[in-house]
Amino acid sequence: MYARSATTRRDARSPRLPGRRLTSRIGRWAMATSEEVARLAGVSRATVSRVLSGTAKVRDTTRIRVEAAAASLGYQPDVAAQSLSGARSKVIALGFFANDMWTLSELARPQYHFYLNLLHHIEAATAEAGYDLLVPSRPTSAASDSYVRLLRSRRVAGTIMVACPPGDVRIQALVESRLPTVFVDAVGTGLRATWVASDNADGARQITEHLLGLGHRRIARITGAETDPAGRDRLAGIRAALAAAGVPEDPGLARKSDWSTEGAYRAAVDLLETRRDFTAVVAESDMMAIGILRALNEHGLRVPDDVSVTGFDGIDLSAFILPPLTTVRQDTQAMGSAAVKALLGIIQGATPPPIVLPTEVVVRLSTAAPRP
Repeated sequence: MYARSATTRRDARSPRLPGRRLTSRIGRWAMATSEEVARLAGVSRATVSRVLSGTAKVRDTTRIRVEAAAASLGYQPDVAAQSLSGARSKVIALGFFANDMWTLSELARPQYHFYLNLLHHIEAATAEAGYDLLVPSRPTSAASDSYVRLLRSRRVAGTIMVACPPGDVRIQALVESRLPTVFVDAVGTGLRATWVASDNADGARQITEHLLGLGHRRIARITGAETDPAGRDRLAGIRAALAAAGVPEDPGLARKSDWSTEGAYRAAVDLLETRRDFTAVVAESDMMAIGILRALNEHGLRVPDDVSVTGFDGIDLSAFILPPLTTVRQDTQAMGSAAVKALLGIIQGATPPPIVLPTEVVVRLSTAAPRP
């Protein structure tokens, strides 16, 4: 049994819709069709498709009638069907991390907390541009071009790849395929590919200079993976600041970790078992800093009275841990917006250059001058 159709009072300013009254009743929860929009607007289905997909120019009066009819019926075009029918695709694929990982479950790991905020801004910018996001399933083949074949089978307009490690076979495959691609926190360039990243080296330099300005000279560092661009650049920034201040590196105060809280905790424990003469620790991410804070607390050291600690990323959580963390904030809104804008430019035939975004040091209560 169908629900009685609701009647709508027509605004005097709304365009009058020509054509016959619809004989089919659209129930409250039923889906309108393009044929019904065409009949209400007095145009063909092909015209409805052209107006709503934006693939061709039509007269303003026709466009207004079609849009008004679609709004009146609550019609939403089928994006997947548009792609399959050969119309311009309005779908953007989103890939994360290495190709042997399950994207959504990996996002639940603490070390990837930063990317949840970035994803929010990518999603918002994509929706504002009238596109949908697709997170493809993992390819079943290990061949380097299997991911590209998967994307082409989904008829995507382009793809945004986030935090792909340098050895990820998808990077070169996407560059060579000429499928419009933007890499975020990864590097890949080609005729139809570019990348977006924060200025990691400058951010690390600034946070180290902050510690040096407070008077610290024995600065320990616990670094993430040096094989990926972010880790490599952040280490370079730390070293540049030390060199500019004339402070020699002390290999005994350096520990390597992964990007995880647990890994940084273990690295800090190892450092504390051999050295206690440092007055500050630079962590290459906020989640790593949380692990370091625990290790220091377990060894009876107070932050910042005994040891200052800094992070990197500027995640929301960094303002709520105790003490609130001095960190380097990455502008995830700018990163997400820039990635989507660059991809749309490539789709439309442009070749945007790589985009490097500035960072900002946020000083909180985890840093102070060393004790005399």
